[in-house]
Amino acid sequence: MFYANYYWGMNLIWWIAWVILLFWIFAIPYDIPGQRKKKDSPLKLLQRRFVLGQISAEEYNEKKKYLQAD
Repeated sequence: MFYANYYWGMNLIWWIAWVILLFWIFAIPYDIPGQRKKKDSPLKLLQRRFVLGQISAEEYNEKKKYLQAD
């Protein structure tokens, strides 16, 4: 038996709700709240810049002293 405005046992609004829910779960590129990556500390960023050769040893030591003073 076919009922008006029913699609395989669900109203059209429920199909729309399921599509939106599935889109939200799979297509939106947000991290899972419990698994978010922690941002690096300023000291870690400074160490990375030193290792990559973006700053000199003198500049590294000067900025490291400043960061550790805080």
